[in-house]
Amino acid sequence: MKRVVITGLGAVTPLGNNVEEFWQNSINGVSGANKITHFDTEKFKVHFACEVKNFDPKVYLNHNEIKRSDLFSQYAMYSSAEAINDSGLEFEKMDPFDTGVIWGTGQGGMWTFESEVMNFAANDQNPRFNPFFVPKFIANMASGMISMKFGLQGINYTTISACATGNTALMDAFNYIRLGKAKVIISGGSEAAITPASVGGFSVMKAMSTRNDDFATASRPYDESRDGFVMGEGAGALVLEEYEHAKARGAKIYAELAGAAMTADAYHMTAPHPDGVGAIKAMQLALHEAGANVEDIDYLNPHATSTPLGDLVELKGISKLFKGSKNLDLSATKSMTGHLLGAAGAAEAILSIKAIEKGIIPPTINLHKIDENIPKDVNIIFGEAKEKNIQFALSNAFGFGGHNATLVFKKFS
Repeated sequence: MKRVVITGLGAVTPLGNNVEEFWQNSINGVSGANKITHFDTEKFKVHFACEVKNFDPKVYLNHNEIKRSDLFSQYAMYSSAEAINDSGLEFEKMDPFDTGVIWGTGQGGMWTFESEVMNFAANDQNPRFNPFFVPKFIANMASGMISMKFGLQGINYTTISACATGNTALMDAFNYIRLGKAKVIISGGSEAAITPASVGGFSVMKAMSTRNDDFATASRPYDESRDGFVMGEGAGALVLEEYEHAKARGAKIYAELAGAAMTADAYHMTAPHPDGVGAIKAMQLALHEAGANVEDIDYLNPHATSTPLGDLVELKGISKLFKGSKNLDLSATKSMTGHLLGAAGAAEAILSIKAIEKGIIPPTINLHKIDENIPKDVNIIFGEAKEKNIQFALSNAFGFGGHNATLVFKKFS
């Protein structure tokens, strides 16, 4: 098996529209939550979210790319452009079939779909649809448009595993490169789901926080008063590269992706298995593939969405697997970004990699009083960032349908 390293990063997030801004706001404990501006929430139970702010697609996208793409695809192309620039790759010097795109999204072009259907309903006497309606909303279009923008003719497809999607895409890219089927893959995830139907749908499930009067602290993983997740949006892009190829061109290497695994709970449409068996197994398999033991993991970025059941089940699984490891520190960064759904795993992979690079663990914010049911042997970093030499970082992502996906990153040597 070939080694796989990370040579480029790109981000569009509620905490910043580039990696450096995203990272600085994360380690400074900034909340990305605010009142929703994308649509009128007066008749909704939830009035806030973690929106991307001051996004200007023209920084990386041309007029036609903007006109012909949904917001989730714009986030994808924008973050990929930053990651590719960061990597220093010169595609004109490569065989275009050696570079692919494996992208992820949980929902695809929700804005396009909703607006077109609403327009149809309002004009049913003369129904008309935009000729770009279907190309803009189908979930695979982000990966297709990234390939067209940069002339990448290798492996190209989209993964969907709900909120585990970002990790799934990265795992697939990892495996294709390890098997020698690609030298470089642009991978990650994007989501633009702060729409009336998405907010209304998740709200009626009672999955989202309704803390409208205190939205800045509404995403509060592990707090005894947590009442649901806060919707987020954005994208994370990573350049995964075969090590010898990166070495030959003198690339900067952020970290090595050393292990990845997926399991299914086979239990419930939306609830995790109460014993966390799927999550535990995914972590075990990823650790084994990375050649790491539980005591080797210095930092763990959990799924931790701020839901009463999900946070508890995951931490119980972590406690059982790591058995009170004195070396393990954990922080829930969704407390700042909100839940980016299909983009969450990719954004959190970037934070895990930056934690390794910079030797800093971002904090969990809004944790005022820890839920008494939380295992006492798990060390949660909260309030302020922590400096630490990190050799291994593990990142979890779980999704409706019982999907569990775990990645293990390793300091490059």
